[in-house]
Amino acid sequence: MSMEPLDDLINRMRAFQESRVLLTAVELDLFSAVGQGATAAEVASRLQSDGRATEMLMNALVALEILQKKEEVFSNTQLADQYLAEDSPDNVRLAMMHTVHLWERWSTLTESVRAGGAKDVSAEGRDQRWTEAFIAAMDRNLKERVPILVKAVDTRNVRRMLDVGGGSGGYSIAFAKASPELQADVLDLPGVLPLTAEYIQKSGLSERVKTRPGDLLHDDFGRDYDLALVSAICHMLGPAENQDLFRRCFAALGSGGQIVVQDFILESDKTAPRHAALFALNMLVVTQKGANYSADEYSTWLAKAGFQDIRHVVLPGWTGLMMGAKR
Repeated sequence: MSMEPLDDLINRMRAFQESRVLLTAVELDLFSAVGQGATAAEVASRLQSDGRATEMLMNALVALEILQKKEEVFSNTQLADQYLAEDSPDNVRLAMMHTVHLWERWSTLTESVRAGGAKDVSAEGRDQRWTEAFIAAMDRNLKERVPILVKAVDTRNVRRMLDVGGGSGGYSIAFAKASPELQADVLDLPGVLPLTAEYIQKSGLSERVKTRPGDLLHDDFGRDYDLALVSAICHMLGPAENQDLFRRCFAALGSGGQIVVQDFILESDKTAPRHAALFALNMLVVTQKGANYSADEYSTWLAKAGFQDIRHVVLPGWTGLMMGAKR
């Protein structure tokens, strides 16, 4: 009897080990400590960590081809130097810290499956570092989606845009750059908006992209918008919450306005695409009601909210769009 299927299963179960090595290195900011080259003892001194343990970690990173080692001196690979060292303009460590924070949440998956939702999670328990890492991660993720989304949405008649739960404001900034007449309001919680303002200021679009404090779960969104963008929000909410969210988006739009929902959209049986089925579990461990949903579910909610001309737009990559119009 061949042991290959069992070996493959065991290797999948142990895959967390490589992940944890990388997460710990990011959490310690080890790649910045390595700099242009250093011994394990020098790195341990800079990190105030144990010398023996630090060397073991660094040897493992060499095995994973993230670090290089010549005699006793370690150096960053080009990948680590470009994306994980603090002096690089392409440094994404802050965004990667969001994945570090998810480690603890995923360790509660068993309890979450038993209970039906996240264990002991609340916004009140999240400190500023968590918020900064989350917003940075979302901003990093949207950069590759921006040109695809902007191309897919007709903004010829859009003058006012509402970006619901817009975080860094990255999409509003992109739409404003693409449409000189467009003005956008980024709605998010008061604790997030100072970070949003920093991203907007760096873009040079503070005159046309503004912040609007609000809770997307409860608050009124205003009136007479031409476009309501709801990106990477619905997977955090339950069905009833999404239905209510779309109702308030409908009220916020003027006649002829459109809603654009971007998210992971599952097939009808919810087993594919693979990334979306796995991300649904991410929502299970970090929220009480969140999940990923099918195009049929989105269509039902949008129709009940009053939208017409509802359509599912398949995009390259991981996310898709649900779109509808207010007639």
